[in-house]
Amino acid sequence: MAWDHNPVGWFEIPVADMERAADFYGSVFEIELEPREMGDAVVAMFPSVPGSTGTSGMLVQAEEAVPSAHGVMIYFTEPDIDGALARVEKAGGEVVVPRTSIGQYGWVGIFADSEGNRIGLHSRR
Repeated sequence: MAWDHNPVGWFEIPVADMERAADFYGSVFEIELEPREMGDAVVAMFPSVPGSTGTSGMLVQAEEAVPSAHGVMIYFTEPDIDGALARVEKAGGEVVVPRTSIGQYGWVGIFADSEGNRIGLHSRR
């Protein structure tokens, strides 16, 4: 059976310290994340562009949301991988894999965020 949609509809990145994580991602992607309570959790949603490709998601601080460098890894679309990786280090993260070619599929970079999660960056150019 063929899919008629993109496979990912939402993502959540677990965090231990919401203020630190919101500041980190805000610095790396040059965006503003506003933490708010949602039930027993504190969340901060990434901006979304209605009608665009891809999806949005959020940071989640909750008892069951445990940051890890060993779980599922998501990739953010980022046209300026080198610039974002430079901001990762300035914001207190660590570059794990610098901008690297993946042939006809473009470029990737991987970093460890302020909470210890591995996060990827992808660009077609």
